[in-house]
Order: sequence, then structure tokens, then C-alpha cells
Amino acid sequence: MYKFNVNTLSTLLHNEVITQAWRHDIWRLSLASQRKRSRPAVVYVTLRFVAMAENNPYQGQLKKLSVGGKEYKYFDLPSLGPSYDKLPFSVRVLLESAVRNCDNFQVKEKDVKTILDWEQNQAVEGGVEIAFKPSRVILQDFTGVPAVVDFAAMRDAVKNLGGNPDRINPICPSDLVIDHSVQVDFARTSDALQKNQDMEFERNKERFMFLKWGAKAFQNMLIVPPGSGIVHQVNLEYLARVVFDTEGVLYPDSVVGTDSHTTMINGLGVVGWGVGGIEAEAVMLGQAISMLLPKVVGYKITGQLNQYATSTDLVLTITKHLRQIGVVGKFVEFFGPGVAELSIADRATISNMCPEYGATVGFFPIDENSVSYLRQTNRSEEKISMIEEYLKAVRMFRNYSDTNQDPVFSEVVTLDLATVVSSVSGPKRPHDRVPVVDMPKDFRECLTNKIGFKGFGLPQDKLSATGTFLHEGREYVLRHGSVVIAAITSCTNTSNPSVMLGAGLLAKKAVEAGLSVQPYIKTSLSPGSGVVTYYLQESGVIPYLVKLGFDVVGYGCMTCIGNSGPLPDPMVEAIEKNELVCCGVLSGNRNFEGRIHPNTRANYLASPLLVIAYAIAGRVDIDFQKEPLGHSAEGKPIFLCDILATS
Repeated sequence: MYKFNVNTLSTLLHNEVITQAWRHDIWRLSLASQRKRSRPAVVYVTLRFVAMAENNPYQGQLKKLSVGGKEYKYFDLPSLGPSYDKLPFSVRVLLESAVRNCDNFQVKEKDVKTILDWEQNQAVEGGVEIAFKPSRVILQDFTGVPAVVDFAAMRDAVKNLGGNPDRINPICPSDLVIDHSVQVDFARTSDALQKNQDMEFERNKERFMFLKWGAKAFQNMLIVPPGSGIVHQVNLEYLARVVFDTEGVLYPDSVVGTDSHTTMINGLGVVGWGVGGIEAEAVMLGQAISMLLPKVVGYKITGQLNQYATSTDLVLTITKHLRQIGVVGKFVEFFGPGVAELSIADRATISNMCPEYGATVGFFPIDENSVSYLRQTNRSEEKISMIEEYLKAVRMFRNYSDTNQDPVFSEVVTLDLATVVSSVSGPKRPHDRVPVVDMPKDFRECLTNKIGFKGFGLPQDKLSATGTFLHEGREYVLRHGSVVIAAITSCTNTSNPSVMLGAGLLAKKAVEAGLSVQPYIKTSLSPGSGVVTYYLQESGVIPYLVKLGFDVVGYGCMTCIGNSGPLPDPMVEAIEKNELVCCGVLSGNRNFEGRIHPNTRANYLASPLLVIAYAIAGRVDIDFQKEPLGHSAEGKPIFLCDILATS
């Protein structure tokens, strides 16, 4: 227990860590103390994390499970009734949390019954409220620092009261990954990575020193240092538990995070989504989240992708499709035989874009592919066996080819993978998908369309505007549609070996064909983790990427969050003076106007392969089918189809 003297209550009452319920109790006790006026009141708040609530009315559902000679306990959810097998797999995770944490205070028996009767309650107009306690919290550095500051402030308060400050720690397991601080200050040089990291440490010295203190000071919190990768990729490769084992009790991993793209972890079968700082800190302190019982859209995937379609093309197709349907505030759960064709990296790419199609989660239940991924990322065989046996026991292990496992959904929509074509999205929104074959026409129309998401409102007499500038002693010309930033950036796509190796092979063929990227285009490669660099090096494609200017510049979000760094002053002057609509092309997930760089008014999301292709072309209004990317030394035209890898 932690003691807070009444003299410090006003501080606690205004600290956003304290939830409304706690504030009410503290305030009530404070007033009672003031009325007695006998001695200062002391408020005792019990802070601890256990596997299940004490006095749990569902303790009768506890069942034993033996795996590898070790005994575990778990809540036997199928025994709750026949309606369980009809529940979407994502809702089963909500149900398990409610059962395990039921204390009739934060989580009540009515919450369990509400979730168990999901089929009827999800259709109630206005929604039905439930309580949910996630298994853990994940933070990135920009939003995680305030949380660490608040815990430090709480320690100071306890110390001033004569208590032991070391006892103030997150109750719910919490991880923080430093990935949002690095910027592309340097590019197209072999030492860009080191220079960008040096600048990162120089700019953030005090903040990093504070977080390093927090890493040592707090228990139940892991802080991953800068240069390790983006929070979502680290979450996939290392932090995800998939199934927790706490004091011998097994339960599904679930997470809330202070980054909207926390949803990426749904690709591994872990329910998770982004929340605000106050909600995250409340969960860190053991509080439940209040939420509406979600509708669940079943997204059925069939067929196979054609050889030229990538996971990026697929996710841009799904994003536009779900935006049109309208899934805000809903869960999306993927099923159907086509899902089995998708790797965990493909699924994670789709789940990452969940905020862009507007859903709360984009969930892929765990299957054999998930188990294979756990082996690839060096989870122990003992852990993997425990995960698999537990999930099968509670019927959360999916066979996508078995239609008997298909649950009931609020509605079902279908996508045939064979219909997916090469695409980009833009120029200002991630769900404005454009087939690559339509890009020249679409971009020209955007120039003259009225100002809006698909328009820049240029008058006819401005369409032929150009701007000249000097770069490294040579004069270059910019016009509308010129590419000035081309970034294979970490979020969304650099978790995916298929598109990264595809980009590497395209770079190899391009270099061998004599193609190059103009030196004024700011090219960069910021992998999601060191694993990406490793397999690019081992496959032998790094030298070709470097030849085209795509040197590794850092391990962090970088261009995807606008940390694209400066453009040369002469180029900026040419763009601004002539009011040019110049472009950024990136393999990220957001392209809102002004987000990527103030001087790239048009920005397009694309696969890493197309990022390189547009960088070589130098413009986005190229017709890849009719116009060559460039010419060989012998003058032979080289088309995109000539350098695309087909196997």
C-alpha cells in the first residue's frame, strides 16, 4: 500500500494519471478528514497486478493444462455456454479478460454476460458499455515521456511523505520504444546512419538521459533504446507475448498503445489499438478501459495475388474498400481461405493501416503461420508449445480453411486477391487509392481540381510552370509532379521481406541496366529493425540500393512522421517561387498535406518497389506502360516491366 497525506491530495487530484474513480474516492476521504480535523488523513491506495481478480465469481471455470510436464491454469471459456463458439475471435479475447478480471468493482459479471451475448448486444442502438483490462501497455518516446514523468512525480510525492518511492511502478506490464526522435538530416552517404544517430542524441540528450534513468528505476517497464527499430516492428519481433503466463495462469496477450498504429500487432493475433495518454497511464495503474461493445465486420479473403501485386497494393485496396463501407468504431476480423496465403508480415502490413481505414482493430486470429513466425523470431519451443496448447484449449487457434470455425459477424464483406492491382494512394489521403495505370491522368486532374483532398486548384496558365536551381554545380529543372523525396520508410512496409527484397532486386536490375536517380532527390531507407538490414545484406542487394541513393539512414519512423529533414535551399526556393506541386513518394501509411515536408504538396503512399521506380523516373505522372524509366548506355529504352522481379 502507498500512503498519500491529505496535503498532497490536490496534486494527485490534478495529475492525469489518477482516474476519475480514484479522484472521487480521494476527494471524499479528503473532505471527511477536514471535517474531523483531528489529524491529517492518510489515503491508502492498493496498487498491484495479479493474474486474476480476487473473489472472482468465475473461479469455478479455472481448469488445469499440462504442457511439457508443466502445470498451468486457465479459464475454460467454452464451458460458459454454446454462444461462445459463435463469437468472433477478437471478441473472445475481450471475454477472457472480463472473466479473469471480474471483481464486481471495475469489471462486473454483467460485463461478462454482455460480451458472451455479443450477437444480440452488438446490435443494440447506441451501443452497450463494457469494461476491458488489457494485458499490457506499449509506448513510443514522444508519448511515453509524459507517462514516465508522471510516475517520477508520484515517486517524489511518496518520498516527501516519508515513504519508499521505489514502490511506485507500473502495475500493468509496460514497454517503451524510442523510435520517433531520429530525422533524415543526412542521406545518400555511407555515414548517414551514424550522422543521423549522432544528431538524434545531440538534440534529445536530456530526454534520453531521463528515459535511461527510467529504464533503471522502474520495475515492470522495459525501455528499448534508440536505434533498435520502430515500436511496432519491435513489438512483433520481441515484445509480443501472444499468451501471458502470470503466476501459472495463462491468458491472451492484448495491448493498448500511445501510437495509433499499435494495431500492427493484430497481424500476429494480438488484440491491440491506440489510445490517448490518459487512458494509457490509467491502464498502467491497473485501471480498466470503458468501451462500447464493438460491432465486428468479417472481411473474407479469397484467391491469390497475381505475381506483380504486392502486400502494399493489397493494403491500399483494403483501406479504400473499408473506408467506403464505414468501419469507424468497429472491429474488423479477417477470415477465409485467402488469409492462409498471407504471411505474418503481409497481415501486419494490413493491420498497421487500421487507423487509415478507420476501424479500432484489424484482427487476424492466430494460426500455423503465426506459430512459424514465433519460431523465426526465436521464441522458445517451450513457450510456443504453451501458446499453441492454450489457444487450442480455449478455441482461439484458427484454421482459415475450416469454415466450421467461421464465427458470426455483424456483417461480411469479401475481397478476391486476384482483383488487386498495382496501386498508390494520394495525393493527400491514404485511402484515395489510384491504380498505377491511372496515375498520369489522375495527377493531371488533381492539379486543376478545386482545392481539396483530390485537388490543388491551379489555373490553366500555371500548369506549365517550372523552376530551375543549382545542385552540386549542375542546373536542374523542376515542374509539377517532380519527385523530390523518395523514402522507403519504416512504418507499414519495412516489416515485410517480400516487398523489401523485391525492392532490392528491382534496384539490382535497375543498376545493371544503367539506370540512376537524380542526385537532388532525397532518397532514404529507414528499416523497421536491424533484421531488415541483415537480410538485405545477406541477399546481396544493399550495394544496389546504395548505388541508387537508398542508404540506410536510421532505425525509426523518420519520413513517415514528417522527420524527413531539410531539402536544399536552392530547391526550396525554386519550388516556392514558382508555386510548384512537387511530390514525395514513401512506403509509409500517412500522406496528409504538410505531414511529410512543407514543400511536397503532393505525397503518395507506394510499395518500396514503386518508391524506387518513381525515384528513377523523377516524376509521378509517368505512364510506366508506355514511357521508359530511362535508357541504357546503348540508348535502349528501359521500362519498369524490364526490371521487375517475377520470382
